[in-house]
Amino acid sequence: QVQLVESGGGLVQPGGSLRLSCAASGFTFSSYAMSWYRQAPGKGRELVAHITPLGPNTNYADSVKGRFTISRDNAKNTVYLQMNELKAEDTAVYYCYAEHAFISTMWYWGQGTQVAVSS
Repeated sequence: QVQLVESGGGLVQPGGSLRLSCAASGFTFSSYAMSWYRQAPGKGRELVAHITPLGPNTNYADSVKGRFTISRDNAKNTVYLQMNELKAEDTAVYYCYAEHAFISTMWYWGQGTQVAVSS
């Protein structure tokens, strides 16, 4: 029953913006830190952004800092990634990841959504 469903990916031009969403169900969303990871072709999975369960603290990969914003709406069980000033190197499959704040065995991955930045 646990699900993380990403949406909002697609093709966008360099300099453009895209907003990803990850809808969670089947677990207590507000007990979980949420992250966005990405995996570009031929590369490993990279942590892009992270947000604590109640949303006061965030952190970002250096490559996206100042351009991307992670946020969450616990009432909607949804985490977002607002991506601005997109670059070609942002092209990747973006994955939503949930991790319980204290219980290491409680973690979940979404299936991913493709983001392509190209002119």
